[in-house]
Amino acid sequence: MAPARSDGSGRPADVLIVEDDPIIAIDFEDRLVGFGVTSVRTVGSVAQALDAIAKQTPDFALLDVELIRETSFAVAERLAALKIPFVFVTGYGAEARIPPEFVSQPRLQKPCSSDALEAALGLQTLD
Repeated sequence: MAPARSDGSGRPADVLIVEDDPIIAIDFEDRLVGFGVTSVRTVGSVAQALDAIAKQTPDFALLDVELIRETSFAVAERLAALKIPFVFVTGYGAEARIPPEFVSQPRLQKPCSSDALEAALGLQTLD
């Protein structure tokens, strides 16, 4: 599947949030919509995320590193294979164990400011 198109603003039109804390997910969703993102989808597990990606490839994704019983690295691998930009979101800061292939991937520290979140969306490259 081809990724959804940006609306021309340079921001992604469709963002996938992989976050197991519903309050944090709602906060991200509200802020993304406020930034002008037209579609925000939220899932709480790796299986749900992989299913969501298979149904519609997002323009961008926010990945909570530590989910309830798993990490989001399988989702990161799928997004990287599809060349979909993403940012890791973690409450563990530098202590988060990131696999070597993703150490240079951008990260946001929870809680993150709206400015930091908006800047993360600017990391997206459009074809």
